[in-house]
Amino acid sequence: MKYYLIAGEASGDLHASHLMAALRKEDPEARFRLFGGDMMKAQGGELVQHYRDLAYMGIIPVLMHLPTILRGMKRCRRDILEWQPDAVILIDYPGFNLKIARFVRQHTRIPVFYYISPKIWAWKEWRIKDIRRNVDCLLSILPFEVDFFERKHHYPIHYVGNPTVDEVAAYLQEHGAGDRESFCRDNGLDSRPVIALLAGSRKQEVRDNLPRMVKAAEPFLKDYQLVLAAAPGLSDEFYQGVRSREQEAKLKVVRGQTYRLLQHSQAALVTSGTATLETGLFRVPQVVCYHMKWGRLASLARRLVLNVPFISLVNLVAGEEVVPELVAEQMNPENVRRHLAAILPGGPDRQKQLQGYDRMAAILGEPGAPGRAAKIILEQVNKGATPNF
Repeated sequence: MKYYLIAGEASGDLHASHLMAALRKEDPEARFRLFGGDMMKAQGGELVQHYRDLAYMGIIPVLMHLPTILRGMKRCRRDILEWQPDAVILIDYPGFNLKIARFVRQHTRIPVFYYISPKIWAWKEWRIKDIRRNVDCLLSILPFEVDFFERKHHYPIHYVGNPTVDEVAAYLQEHGAGDRESFCRDNGLDSRPVIALLAGSRKQEVRDNLPRMVKAAEPFLKDYQLVLAAAPGLSDEFYQGVRSREQEAKLKVVRGQTYRLLQHSQAALVTSGTATLETGLFRVPQVVCYHMKWGRLASLARRLVLNVPFISLVNLVAGEEVVPELVAEQMNPENVRRHLAAILPGGPDRQKQLQGYDRMAAILGEPGAPGRAAKIILEQVNKGATPNF
């Protein structure tokens, strides 16, 4: 069968690539066409456009690049019509993907599957109308979404487990405890323990957060070294332009080694998103940092707009504050420094956070999410998917 997949950022690229592998296992004749990234392409799909050409966040960046985004959407619509896949599979990226879902529903009879459902429980809850009308099957990777969609909105969904659990488990099975000496040697690191920085996958996130993260961690440099996990869609030149010359000497950068970095880190400063979950599954204590411009105004807007008490997946899954979240004006070097000190070895909050990770992992469940999702997709396509089955 022919599958058309659309992902709009690094984490979606990763999750989609594993879904593709699972689909091929269920359907050896599977063919893929993609709006996505390098990992999806590596699974044998034909990449029509890379997500980095369309991944903009925030009102101003989106408006500045609106012609590019609209051209990409037009290209995607035309390509789906020409290729006529047996299924369209959307991965997160709701601003783009929900518009594609509406187009597919209006102009074709191709079933639309949504893997990693839009986070409308956090904000833009009105999007449930678009999902109900245009998405045939919603595949959830967060257990609390079942209650939100089915109890509150009477829209049936499938919780398939969380693919990050699979990805971390597969890495640990392959690499075991890892070799810290070789990690340090390969990346020009010294013998000091590591504080990992995961500053986001989009340019604006990195610009807003990385310099503040480095400044917050500077007092610990006598005993620790700072190592940044570079996002796959961002160049070395971009990172050089973000940090100051003074900070450049204090920060090492590794690329394509996020899990290896987490495996050998004592603590981490992390922006919100999948990275918080990955850090938790590696049992690395963390501080969630998300700076926003117009800090106090952004905090007020957050309270008015967001429908959830937390922004990190760790806390949302656990249903309690396991990791500290410093958002908007709260994300300043002094606050980050204080919370970081509390989770380093010997800190008062370290053990409590590790215990919270155990509770979170138990709620997420066992590995197998991509395989379960692939079985549902193939089963529904084979029997002829109809809206909201």
